[in-house]
Amino acid sequence: MTVIPLLPCASIDDMLEFYSALGFERTYRQAKPNPYLAMRRPEVELHFFGMPGFDPQESYGSCIVRVPDVGALHRAFADGLRAAYGKVPLAGIPRMTRPRPRKNVGGLSGFSVVDPGGNWIRVFPEPPGPPAQASTPPAATGRLARTLENAVVQADSHGDLEQAAKILDGALARVTDASPAERVEALAYRAELALSLEDRGRAAEALGELAAIPLTDDDRERLAETLATAEELRRHGLT
Repeated sequence: MTVIPLLPCASIDDMLEFYSALGFERTYRQAKPNPYLAMRRPEVELHFFGMPGFDPQESYGSCIVRVPDVGALHRAFADGLRAAYGKVPLAGIPRMTRPRPRKNVGGLSGFSVVDPGGNWIRVFPEPPGPPAQASTPPAATGRLARTLENAVVQADSHGDLEQAAKILDGALARVTDASPAERVEALAYRAELALSLEDRGRAAEALGELAAIPLTDDDRERLAETLATAEELRRHGLT
């Protein structure tokens, strides 16, 4: 059995450009009488229909994609976006989040793509094997790390960026015993949220605080992806 999501958009041409950057191939396109587009990668096939006057900000379109290797697909998407647009869009529409453990799906690491139609493509690993073979990332233990987990659920899963920013700001102000690594992760995500909310001042503040945190070489190695994301936010979000 094959099930293919059919998702709305304002322009099938915008979808064609975006999904081509992600490495999809066009398998069908129809402009009239009803705009329709089919795009496919080896891992997934998505179809789109155009709606006159459609507002991506109001979209409820969403689907879950399960793949063998979440990290490999995210890297392929990121490379394609950088080649096409010079950056990975982390704020606004379209955008792509980073893979992060999601406490609401048993700690599995996933990421989301919000496409030009405002559709949320939620990418997760394929179901694990028997319980004895399943591997789940360890649960966060620090107060700031736990709050970051909750913020990720609010923003990346539910789309409530304002609530995610609120709870993360509260923890950043209250928690004084977080490790440098925990604080870097929280501040990087807070900057990402701020840019998505078009609050460049708060984004600059969070990135400035992040840059001032002293890190060991081991910290920098462990946080390499987060630090690279923060630098990308600084270059492309604040310039």
